[in-house]
Amino acid sequence: MKITKLAVLVMLSTLFFVSCSEDDAPEINPTPIEEETSDPYEDGLLVVNEGPFQNGSGTVTFISEDLSETKQAIFEEVNGEDLGNIVQSMTFNDSIAYIVVNNSHKIQVVNRYTFERVAVIDSDLFNPRYMAIANGKGYVTNWGDTADEQDDFVAIVDLETNSVVETLPVELGPETISSNEEYVYVAHQGAWGQNNKVSVIDPSSDTVLKTIEVGDLPNTMQWDASGSLWVLCSGAPSYAAEETNGSLVQIDVTANEINQTFDFNTEQHPGGLNIDGDKLYFGLDGGVYEFNIDATELPSAPYLENASFYSLTVKEGKLYGTDAKDYASQGDLLIYDLESKELINTLIVGVVPKGVYFN
Repeated sequence: MKITKLAVLVMLSTLFFVSCSEDDAPEINPTPIEEETSDPYEDGLLVVNEGPFQNGSGTVTFISEDLSETKQAIFEEVNGEDLGNIVQSMTFNDSIAYIVVNNSHKIQVVNRYTFERVAVIDSDLFNPRYMAIANGKGYVTNWGDTADEQDDFVAIVDLETNSVVETLPVELGPETISSNEEYVYVAHQGAWGQNNKVSVIDPSSDTVLKTIEVGDLPNTMQWDASGSLWVLCSGAPSYAAEETNGSLVQIDVTANEINQTFDFNTEQHPGGLNIDGDKLYFGLDGGVYEFNIDATELPSAPYLENASFYSLTVKEGKLYGTDAKDYASQGDLLIYDLESKELINTLIVGVVPKGVYFN
């Protein structure tokens, strides 16, 4: 077949036009598809919200590490059901989180990074409060029947089977609980009553070795870098039969004896003990106080004024305080920079925000 010069010219011009059109055409960038991480709650804050008392469910709020994203009720979102009534506390053990639900008498066991439920412990618990891990087991404080002052106990949990394997009778009103490499320490605030003791449990034998008398109504405990245990006691309130002073107690855990006690005035009732480095922080009379662990007397003035919280948590130079507002609507998490003493963020969380945990 003979190809004329005209045909060749037409073909060349067509190729040139197509080439120029492709070169000049704007590049099309498809919108990238964001892949959901398999561990959506790995980095950030988890806020435990008690929820309304006697009805409804508590929740857990997730806040991203940069504080730019908040997700409410993540357990319900992931598992399609409620957590339960009055979410009291949360404890971590490796990749697992144990969420203690008081009025529902159970512990929800979840993957702490995905919040997918692993198990539920709902037998042999009665008004559970707080949990600690020691010797490969879980130790959970239980008020028992609040009308019976003789049935309070610590439930011992097999972490492999997620079941209560033993219950250990203890003093009235076991509340917060903590452990070191040797012992488990239980602060007995007294439930609806009053108490003034810290029990020492040997996790190798699961027996109460000793009971240490501290101040009235011990409410929170913290460990310092040297291994000493600090216990903050609120003292009996003004509406009690006899009002008593609050106190800050340091326990020598080598001998399990009191090393020193700092007494507040009778009308002062502190709470919410935290530690950051060598400084203790606690709430008192609408302010937050700072106490160096080497100090010889209690501070006379607040470190932060006009800072009253339902609960407070301190970590790496920041204070996280919760505001429960009217105890029926969503509360707030307020974040302060402790160096500048400035409020740097306020975030909406769930109903009656109780505790802040770092994932």
